[in-house]
Amino acid sequence: MTTPKSLIINSPYACPQQHWRKVAQSSSTSPKLEQTASRRRASYEIFDTRNNTSREVELPLVNQIRERVDAWRTAGYPGITTITRSLLEHWHDSTARDYPFYFCQLEAIETLIWWVEALPDYKQGIAIEGDGGAWERLCSKMATGTGKTTVMAMLITWQVLNALAFPKRHKEFSSNILIIAPGLTVKERLQVLQPGATDNYYDAFGLCPNTSLRHKLNQMEVLIENWHSLMPLKEPERSVQKKGAENDEAFTRRVLGKLAGKRGLLVINDEAHHAYRKPAELKISKAQAAEQGIDLDEATRWIEGLDRIHKTRRITRCFDLSATPFAPTGKRNTESALFPWVISDFGLYDAIEAGLVKTPRVVVRDDALPNAKTYRSKLYHLYAEADVAEDLNRKGAQATEPLPELVQTAYTLLGADWRAALHSWQAAGHTSPPVMLTVCNRTETAARVEHYFRAGDAHWAELQAPERTLRVDSRVLEKAEVGEASTADKGYEAQLQAIIHAANIPLTRKQELQALKKEALLREIIDNVGKRGAAGQDLQNVISVAMLSEGWDAKNVTHIMGLRAFSSQLLCEQVIGRGLRRVSYDRDENGLFIPEYVNVFGVPLSIFQDVGDDGVPPPPPKPSTQIKSLPERHALEIRWPNVLRIDTVVRPELHIDWSQVETLTLDPSLTPVSADLAPALGGATALDQVHGIDLALLPEGFRLQRLVFRAAQKAFDQLQAAFKGNREYLLLQLIRLVEQFIDSEVLNIPSDYHQEPLRKRILIGLNIDIIVQHLLRFVTEQNSERLEPIFDTDKPQSSTADMPVWYSTKPCFETSKSQISHVVDDSTWEHYVAGVLENSERVHSYAKNDHLGFQVLYLWRGSKRRYVPDFLIRLSNGKTLVLEIKGKNSEQADAKRAALDTWVAAINSRGGFGEWGAAVIFEPAKIYDTLAQHGEA
Repeated sequence: MTTPKSLIINSPYACPQQHWRKVAQSSSTSPKLEQTASRRRASYEIFDTRNNTSREVELPLVNQIRERVDAWRTAGYPGITTITRSLLEHWHDSTARDYPFYFCQLEAIETLIWWVEALPDYKQGIAIEGDGGAWERLCSKMATGTGKTTVMAMLITWQVLNALAFPKRHKEFSSNILIIAPGLTVKERLQVLQPGATDNYYDAFGLCPNTSLRHKLNQMEVLIENWHSLMPLKEPERSVQKKGAENDEAFTRRVLGKLAGKRGLLVINDEAHHAYRKPAELKISKAQAAEQGIDLDEATRWIEGLDRIHKTRRITRCFDLSATPFAPTGKRNTESALFPWVISDFGLYDAIEAGLVKTPRVVVRDDALPNAKTYRSKLYHLYAEADVAEDLNRKGAQATEPLPELVQTAYTLLGADWRAALHSWQAAGHTSPPVMLTVCNRTETAARVEHYFRAGDAHWAELQAPERTLRVDSRVLEKAEVGEASTADKGYEAQLQAIIHAANIPLTRKQELQALKKEALLREIIDNVGKRGAAGQDLQNVISVAMLSEGWDAKNVTHIMGLRAFSSQLLCEQVIGRGLRRVSYDRDENGLFIPEYVNVFGVPLSIFQDVGDDGVPPPPPKPSTQIKSLPERHALEIRWPNVLRIDTVVRPELHIDWSQVETLTLDPSLTPVSADLAPALGGATALDQVHGIDLALLPEGFRLQRLVFRAAQKAFDQLQAAFKGNREYLLLQLIRLVEQFIDSEVLNIPSDYHQEPLRKRILIGLNIDIIVQHLLRFVTEQNSERLEPIFDTDKPQSSTADMPVWYSTKPCFETSKSQISHVVDDSTWEHYVAGVLENSERVHSYAKNDHLGFQVLYLWRGSKRRYVPDFLIRLSNGKTLVLEIKGKNSEQADAKRAALDTWVAAINSRGGFGEWGAAVIFEPAKIYDTLAQHGEA
């Protein structure tokens, strides 16, 4: 199986029609991909890093809702308002804007509309589980880079315009919008959702069908806050008068501000995986939470704050948007952690296949010893290596201490690729360089990595650039989020100033930035990495501890290094997400986005750690191998007839004494197979305008089976009146005789050149009447007793191509001479024989008769039994051999063999299925003798 040139196989503007699927057990260290002609089912993968096992878990609710929404869409959206209909028609009109909406955006908004507006018949039997609170939550799961902010703008447009047009439907619609973001960075990005903003999305994406509706949209009230505003009010530390805790009404007025007088709020949680209701039974330590990238205080305060607002102002409905809507369970994020109110899903794999994001490339192999447990490259999950984890997890490690050797090697390798990208970008005239991002486990590690680059330890000179290297001090960044001052050392502030001083940006802009406090300056730098004329324009190396905020979306991140534990999909996708934003959206000749890549060391994609209750790992499931028929190996296909019984019948039969048949010679010089034509006028021709006709260019018209059938049909027309037997049987006999004649030496073509199969078939096709007349001269009719196989009328023939996919936990090995992907070893004898078949020149193809359905019926002690031989072998001479392996003989085994011999004789007598043979071996080494006996030319 070849590696695909690109993982982008779907248009971003249409429903996915195909997806990549891992070939089961193709390799645990470097699984292969195969393309499947269907949309990926909504699901996610659980990977147990301790036992190196994985399984896929479907999202049944999402898949069920997809079908309902599809049916509802096909039916014309019954139940929706006139406003909603005009919006949907406008949003589906690709001519209404420069760039059509992505399919995932339209599906997300349609699904939300379906739940609110569709007629009950389309939602019957659907129950969406909540979070245990008093207000409804609906979640749209959309991968980073798929346009969640645009969906939010569409959602607001739909809600507000309907609320204004139908004020009595206040349980369905609201024009009072409260948006909660996970931090200041995201909050600032969401200002495009303010209808009066200069670069608002309502105008940028033409969300309203006409100017009248657009003007109405300005009547909405939108409040955008970060979750910190939901924190309880702190008492001033030096206050003499104690006022007591802030009550719910006071809290609501303070938080809502201009919305304080409104009731029936629509809440939108951006990056909603930060907002979950912590169940009482949840027991998760702060250390566990930190390892999983979770802030328990943030989650608790976020939901508690919304609960207080609901008490005083009523939340109509809450819409959650997130790429990774998972909450901790205390079990290190098992599948139960997914928000149960997810109703639509367009995940990371879908986004990669549609080209909406960069394609992550992870290490699949290197030329060093792999990890002894997983057999993967040690670069795949660096922190999982014991020596790396032990070194990087030390408290109090000094910044000047060298990094582990494996980490330094990883940086040299990743740096070499980054360096090549840098030179390529420079040659292309890019203003900003490609960026390498490192995510560390602790501040000491980040300091050591920073020293590695700043002090000149890095192998590549281009990476030894202090003024282009930024270590993100998480303490300073946290203070920046809430507008407070940090206690960072003076040296760190000097480093920030040095970055600004060295930046190739206008002097006036430099002066503005240098006047900022370190907290604001850090945010300016980190939020504007790769942006022309901004503080982070020239950064090429960003080092962080744990996670950078979701709002950080530098498009020029091309390389990522993970130096921390990755125990959940949440972390993996969040880290990878920092490098998924595309630089351009150019399309190829097929309308697909041209791939862009982010190269990743140390971040194991699609990884859950499923360790069960109380942190005790479950027993590893037995590894199973997927056994399947491979369509690409159709040349190795083996077919057989499905026989219900074998009757002995007496019937008239056509007979030829081949020793008496005279030779028929076809002279190629008498049969033209090509011709040239030229325009003619008055007896003259324009030879410079010749048009050629060559039958050799039309091989499909001269397929051998077609020629044989035509000859048999012509002979049948001449014989059917005088033949005493069954007409169908007559035709079958004639087909067999024609085949024998064409393959015999009686048919002579005196030219080696015309012995080439296609030229030979063309000569036969052009002389078919001559062949039929010659053959019929030697045909006689005789009565004969013969074995007549009675076929299964529902399925007269089966094939290795028909075998359904199945799984086995027994030892298996991959095949090369079989259409079936693996041989399952039921015994060492079978393993041995299969190895011989793989390497024998006498064997064209073979298949172990396991789940194929090939069987021979036999009688034993008065009842009919099924006999399933061990192997089907197609020999190089064209013969098909049925092989049985036996340790010892018995009366029942004799009955089986007798039935098989009868089956073979009947099929060979019947004709039309090629030559068959049968063999039984009682010693493994006898396989060579058996192949020699049946495989003679």
